[in-house]
Amino acid sequence: MSKDRDSANDDVAALGSELRGERQRQGLSLNALSQRSGVSFGLISQLERGLGNPSFLALKRLAEALGIPLARFVEGGADRDELVVRSHERTLLPVLESEPASQLVVRELLTPGRRSSLQVIRSTLPPGFTNEGKAFKHLGTECVVVESGTLTVVHGDRRVELAPGDAMTYPCSVPHWWANTTEQPCVVLGAVTPFEQ
Repeated sequence: MSKDRDSANDDVAALGSELRGERQRQGLSLNALSQRSGVSFGLISQLERGLGNPSFLALKRLAEALGIPLARFVEGGADRDELVVRSHERTLLPVLESEPASQLVVRELLTPGRRSSLQVIRSTLPPGFTNEGKAFKHLGTECVVVESGTLTVVHGDRRVELAPGDAMTYPCSVPHWWANTTEQPCVVLGAVTPFEQ
């Protein structure tokens, strides 16, 4: 992926996070905001998931419906605290195109900014989720902690079942994948650094 495309994805993710945070702060449902702004439910949902390419008119309507300056969307929350991420200000990371609708994982960035040397991500895996066959392999070290539910981690030839409170740390250069084989959602906190020990 090119740097320009990465930057565009970052911009849409920041915009979506700002939109979702303000909508939730005002206690509005997606449907209510859609009716108030005249912007389709589908587009608002896409934007809040870090997807899409909104028109200027759509952004203007959303800003007016929320009673906020249009610049809030364009600046991507530039006036935010650089050290603190409030729960309603989390950036939603874009969904992976390879994930079927029934297996969409909600990924929230808990660290400020996406260019830090440390990223902490809160992932909510739906029941039956698996990315077996699409194993990840990249630079870095990852530590995952199960907040709730049960997580299966397959790292190379090793398969580990993690219960709430359990943690696992592994080099990301070895192919790895996750699964939630239960009937309940699984919430995982993951910290990733670009360096390997």
